[in-house]
Amino acid sequence: MNKELVNFIVKKYLRFDKKNPFISVSAILAFIGVAIGVMVLIISMAIMNGTAKEFEKKLFTMNYPLSIYPKYQNSVNKELLSKLEKNYPNLKFSPYLTSQAIVQSGDKMSGAVIFGVDQKKEANINSIYKEAVKNFDLKKYDIVVGQGIKDELFLLKDDRVTLYFTSLNPSGFSMMPKMKRFKYKSAFSSGLHAYDKAYIYTSIESLQTIMQKDSNSFDGIHVYSNNAFDDIEILRKDLKKEGVGIVGWWQQNGNFFAAMQMEKKALFIVLMLIILVASLNIISSLLMTVMSRRKEIALLLSMGASAKEIKSIFLKLGTIIGFSGIVIGVFLGFFGMWILDTFEIISLPADVYGTSKLPLDLDSIDFISIVIGAAVIVTLSSYYPAKKATKIDVIDVLRNE
Repeated sequence: MNKELVNFIVKKYLRFDKKNPFISVSAILAFIGVAIGVMVLIISMAIMNGTAKEFEKKLFTMNYPLSIYPKYQNSVNKELLSKLEKNYPNLKFSPYLTSQAIVQSGDKMSGAVIFGVDQKKEANINSIYKEAVKNFDLKKYDIVVGQGIKDELFLLKDDRVTLYFTSLNPSGFSMMPKMKRFKYKSAFSSGLHAYDKAYIYTSIESLQTIMQKDSNSFDGIHVYSNNAFDDIEILRKDLKKEGVGIVGWWQQNGNFFAAMQMEKKALFIVLMLIILVASLNIISSLLMTVMSRRKEIALLLSMGASAKEIKSIFLKLGTIIGFSGIVIGVFLGFFGMWILDTFEIISLPADVYGTSKLPLDLDSIDFISIVIGAAVIVTLSSYYPAKKATKIDVIDVLRNE
C-alpha cells in the first residue's frame, strides 16, 4: 500500500472545500460534536463518582465499616470483645448500647436515637465523635447531640435536657416511660442532615443504668476496618459459632448505592448518544466527499490504486476528524474539571449533599470506557463510507463524468 499517496490525498480532503463548503462544515460540526460529547461525559462521570464517594465517606463514618449484632440475648458481651481485640489487633472495636428516645428542652421536643459508648474506643473509630469530645471527658449523664438537634432545641453548653425512653416503668396501675435528665456538652456535625438531626451520644454507663442492662453485655460492637470487604468474610466465619452476626456499611445502604450505580450507567449511555449523533455527521461528511470525488476515486482506481488504499483514505479521514474531537474533548473535560474544582461556580446545599463544593473524582475505568466507547463509534462511523468508496464503478464514472 502506498502510504505517501494515502497521506497526500487525506491532507487534500481535509482542506476547506470552497466548491462544496457544506461538506467541510459538516466535518467541522462532527469534530465539535465529538469533542463536546467527550467533554460532557468526562465532567458528568467525575461529578457522579465524586458525589457517590462523598456520600460513601459520610456514611462510612456514621454507619461504621462493620457492625456486629447479637442473634441471641447477651451473645455480644465483654468476653467476645476481649477475644476479638486479642485475635484481630489490626481492627478497632467500639461496644455500644442503643435506644430510641425523645429529647425535650423547655417546650420543644425532638425524636432521636441515643448511643451509649466508651469514649476512648468510640473516638478511635469515629472522627466526627472524636472532634466533638476532644476538649472534655464525657461523664455518666452527659450527652453529645447532632447539630440539627442542637439548633432545633436551641441548646447551650451545660443546658439540662430530659430524655424519654421507649422502655416503660411500672407505676401503680399504669406504665410510665423511663425518663432522665442529661447535661448537654457539645454538638457534632457529620455533614448529613439525617444523622445530625437524629443521633445522640452518651456514656455506656448511662444507658446500662437507665435500661437496666447487664454491664457485661452490649447491643452490638462497631468495627473499624481499612479493608472491610475482606475482613467481613474472615469475621463472619469466626463469629458463626458465637451466636452473633455481622453486617457491612454497604449492606445497610445497599439500595442507595445500587440506585446511584444505575443512574450513573443510564447517564453514561444517554451521554454516549451525543457522540453517536455527532458521528452521524462524520458519516454524512464522508459520504458527501465520496460522492463529490467520484471522478478522482475512479481515476485513482484506473491508474492502479487498490481498493484497500481507497478504503484507507476515507477511513483515515474519518478517524482523524473523530479522534481529533476525542483528544480535544479530553482536554476540555479535564480543563472543565479544573475550573469547577478551583472556582466555586456551582454551590450545593451542604445539609442535602453533605458538601457545599461540587465533588469531582474521575475514575480511571470510567475515563478508559469513555475513550474506548468514543473511539469505537468514530471508527465504525468511518468504516461504512470508506467501504462505499471502493464500490464505485470505474468505467461508468469515467464514461459519464
